[in-house]
Amino acid sequence: MRVTMTSAAAHAANEDFAGAVPTAAVLIDGAGIPGAESTCRHGVAWYAGRLGGSLLTLLSVAPERGLPALLAEAVECVTDSHRETCEVADPISPSATAAVLRLSGGRLDYLVLGDSFLVLDRTDGAPLVVSDPREVTISESYRPLLEAAPAGSAEYHRLLRELRAHRNQPGGFWVAKDDPRAADEAITGSCPVSELTGAVLLSNGASRYVDRFRLGDWPEFITGLSSDGPAGIIHRVRRAEARQAVAGDDATILHCTSLDEA
Repeated sequence: MRVTMTSAAAHAANEDFAGAVPTAAVLIDGAGIPGAESTCRHGVAWYAGRLGGSLLTLLSVAPERGLPALLAEAVECVTDSHRETCEVADPISPSATAAVLRLSGGRLDYLVLGDSFLVLDRTDGAPLVVSDPREVTISESYRPLLEAAPAGSAEYHRLLRELRAHRNQPGGFWVAKDDPRAADEAITGSCPVSELTGAVLLSNGASRYVDRFRLGDWPEFITGLSSDGPAGIIHRVRRAEARQAVAGDDATILHCTSLDEA
């Protein structure tokens, strides 16, 4: 498997993690809000990096185990590493979304938890887009209220806490945080490698190309990715953010090709 990746921070610290081993790739998109430092002294970037590193290690040494089990163990490992120093169960402590793929026995297994994306470039020309819409669906109901509340105000933070109370709860949305059982709620699947020409992992800062700025549909995204690479796609996203005065988000793309060479 050949992997081309680009990760571009929107601000000083990049809270995305991207990594690959010969038969697997991982993308972690860390999440947090201002003030979370009071609950975790390490920060979101640390959490995303630790989770991604732990998961890559497990993918390398335990190829026979299911992806949800490996993600659950990675969450438990990271949580245990700062349980004594940080308030890991606090609703605003760091969390993350995840997208994972693994090649095994002529098949590509995948997992998506939270609002990261996986796009499978199929030989029939119709990309299979794997996403988890639950967080976006719930967040949209809070968007008007958050936009109306002064940024940083007590009301703004109250609304954020209320939104995050839906996290890792039945009927809510699921992310990697402190409870390894969230991994069982991930979207998973498998596809024969013979039906694929490539696969792409994206953080939601990069998926804006399609789902927010409408710079193209998913087939057009794949075409642009093949011609301009991950850096070219992210450059177009940054230009769209500037044109529309939209705050930037960390944007990460891993493009996996030559899947049959694992």
